[in-house]
Amino acid sequence: MEPKPAIAVVFQHIGPYHHARLNAAAEKLLATGLEWSAREYYPWGAAASLARYHKVSLFPEAGDRFPGNAQLRRAFYATLQRARPDVVAVNGWNDFGSLAAANCCVCHGIPMVVMSESARGDEPRTWWKEMIKRRIVDLYSAALVGGQRHVEYLVELGMPRDRIFTGYDVVDNAYFARRTLEIRKSHLRQGYGGQAAFEIRKKYGLPENYFLASARFIEKKNLPRLIRAYAEYRQRSEVIRLRQGYGGQKGQTSAVSGENAPWDLVLLGDGPLRKTLNSQLSTLNLHPHVHLPGFKPYDELPVYYALASAFVHASTTEQWGLVVNEALASGLPVIVSSRCGCVPELVQDNGFTFDPVDEHELASRLSTMASLSHDERQRLGDASYRIAMNFAPERFGAGLEQAAHLALRDPSKASLLGRVLIRLLSQMRAPQPP
Repeated sequence: MEPKPAIAVVFQHIGPYHHARLNAAAEKLLATGLEWSAREYYPWGAAASLARYHKVSLFPEAGDRFPGNAQLRRAFYATLQRARPDVVAVNGWNDFGSLAAANCCVCHGIPMVVMSESARGDEPRTWWKEMIKRRIVDLYSAALVGGQRHVEYLVELGMPRDRIFTGYDVVDNAYFARRTLEIRKSHLRQGYGGQAAFEIRKKYGLPENYFLASARFIEKKNLPRLIRAYAEYRQRSEVIRLRQGYGGQKGQTSAVSGENAPWDLVLLGDGPLRKTLNSQLSTLNLHPHVHLPGFKPYDELPVYYALASAFVHASTTEQWGLVVNEALASGLPVIVSSRCGCVPELVQDNGFTFDPVDEHELASRLSTMASLSHDERQRLGDASYRIAMNFAPERFGAGLEQAAHLALRDPSKASLLGRVLIRLLSQMRAPQPP
């Protein structure tokens, strides 16, 4: 049997997502997780399960500032000398830590795997930046990416297709599936008693039926347009309600009558646009129907997924969209922007896509989803479960194992230009977190 390669996997910070991936990688490889920017406070919280990998924080005394670039380079050099990995997996190619890690690997002659979720359509591209990226990509021996859009972009940048593996963008499916199922079962069981079902929603301020969105409150998440589309959805619903009440035939049913009244919208998250969104809700008189619970840590997320009726993600650009993974693992039907990198893999027969700049189309998707029967939405949710099964942490472990073995068998040889470029880029001034 071929021995397990020793691999060091570099992340800025090891949070719950990274923890699940590294535990899966540890089943296949001798895995070490390196975090180069430990924080005094990590908003998503800590992972609950034990680490099956070796974790190394380059700066054990966490702080609120990134380390200086010279300080970080020294820390990488010392850590790699101690760990002596056979191969190193680096998260991306354009942030301060990934460039510093890549430079150290080039100097030590350690083959590298790049972990990427960049796609051609993420943002406008300029020729000279693409030329630089091609030189950086040449330094890597293999790649682990999210899906087909990311494969195609890496091929454009010069990575041979047979050196690219998928499985990077996964979440801890078992955690979300188990916790949401427990909450739903408890909710239904207690619900027969009447009061307890009401109390669980009251505790978290959740309505009976709602669309759930989870995002940072920043421009690319497209939340103002989502709110406008939601307002249009409610207006359409009220028109149907009035027609039913005043012009409908006796016995006529409607998607918005009785227990099928318009759903609310719950927006999880926080960020610089919060004040803008609150003003928008006031202007549109939507405060009673749009809920802003704020940012919620990892251990509270399953409550919001468990009690939601559907999930919506409206970003105008998104490299992948891990919140969609969470929704699928929670068994929710989804409505996802066509510009999200995850769409080809994660949105199939479990929901709808839409053009994120067309709020009328999004309003129609919201109306269609809300008009489905419970059984129809259940079928979509079941499809989400099936799709999520192919995007579990085990897929990350398998893809990383394949990439690592290939990198060891046939490592890339860094050109002189590539060596000079990565050294110069790794010496750039380190940015500071907001």
